[in-house]
Amino acid sequence: MSAWKVAPSGPLLGELSVNGDKSVSHRALLIGALCDGPVEVEGWGDSADTRATLEAVRSLGVQVDDHGHGRLTVHGVGVDGLKPPVGAIDVKNAGTLMRLLSGICAMQPAGVFTLDGDESIRTRPMERVAKPLRAMGADVETTEGRPPITVTGGTALKGMEHVMEVSSAQVKSAILLAGLRADGPTTVIEEVATRDHTERMLRAAGATVQTLRDRVVIQPTDRLHLDRIEVPGDISSAAFLIVAATLIPESRIFLRGIGMGAGRTGLLDVLERMGGRVAVFNRRTTEAGEPVADLEVAHADLTASSIRGAEVSGLIDELPILALAACASRGKTRVREAQELKFKESNRLESVYEALRGIGGHIELEEDGWFIRGVPARLRGGTVNPRGDHRIAMLGAIAGLYSEDGVTITDPEAIDVSFPGFRSLIEAVTAERRR
Repeated sequence: MSAWKVAPSGPLLGELSVNGDKSVSHRALLIGALCDGPVEVEGWGDSADTRATLEAVRSLGVQVDDHGHGRLTVHGVGVDGLKPPVGAIDVKNAGTLMRLLSGICAMQPAGVFTLDGDESIRTRPMERVAKPLRAMGADVETTEGRPPITVTGGTALKGMEHVMEVSSAQVKSAILLAGLRADGPTTVIEEVATRDHTERMLRAAGATVQTLRDRVVIQPTDRLHLDRIEVPGDISSAAFLIVAATLIPESRIFLRGIGMGAGRTGLLDVLERMGGRVAVFNRRTTEAGEPVADLEVAHADLTASSIRGAEVSGLIDELPILALAACASRGKTRVREAQELKFKESNRLESVYEALRGIGGHIELEEDGWFIRGVPARLRGGTVNPRGDHRIAMLGAIAGLYSEDGVTITDPEAIDVSFPGFRSLIEAVTAERRR
């Protein structure tokens, strides 16, 4: 693996593109597989994680035609038409795939489904999804609370009411998907609303899904149908470019067709109160129910603003890049109640701290977050070891653009998990500035 050095950049200008939303891309394959007949997918985000979902769906007997350039045809087999695979399903490092597929396998009429993955995925907590599925009557076994996980189909599932113990769209989605074949309505109660891609796509496919204040209710169904799914641009990937344009003087960029679903726009809310300049326009909704919009981002001087509690669940993927914004803002930032970051591709509380401190950020590690003393000036630069975590590698790259001496990322291949085109995008932008 060769290291990648990102040099300091001048203004970022013009229109930039991001990959298709990873969360929606996973669901387009999984829910598309449960539909009756073919589903055309446009804008699918091709990455290591979503490739794992593509191969998983194929291993379950679903034909998927990959036409290239983000176009797929998923030949759905119906809600209970999946075939048990030969051997374990390899989810690689895709936590979304492992948890959502657990719910789908639980409602299949027969078969044994074992889900496993790489060394990182084997550290993820799985009882948070296995426990509610068992309460519905599913036969689910974990390995001391972690993967591999084995789900046996053919058990009668009961509709139930489940109060979420941890804010997690993945766990909520697994329960709702299992509820498609329960004997009555299934209700998920959330103290803090999480991203709602599953509810929107199921509703567009004909399922009866109601969202009532703090609860989501799904009715059982024997048929789903979708003609087309348009995958919006991934706001979690766009977040890195948004922060880069905000920090680097004289920058002004445009991002088209970015997903703006519930639980996904927390970064924009935080940047607004910090003094960021992000204009949202041309709002619309896709056929599969996803709200999208275009964004214009301009440089701004930022003032610190703390983050905690209910806000964290809507920022869980964006907190690393917001930590960089806090390092460059004026004032003190405290991020609290973000302990869920410990259970990502790396322990992101530690890896963000190590990355930013190592390149000149004034950041202290706390039990459930960070304390950051912002300095409105470029960071010194240095080396970032992303620990195999795509978000930390991307953080290092943006920090390199906003540094004095550049930043070297020791494992840039980690970025391919979510945004394979990120490196070429950054290199093209910096090359343009050098001309």
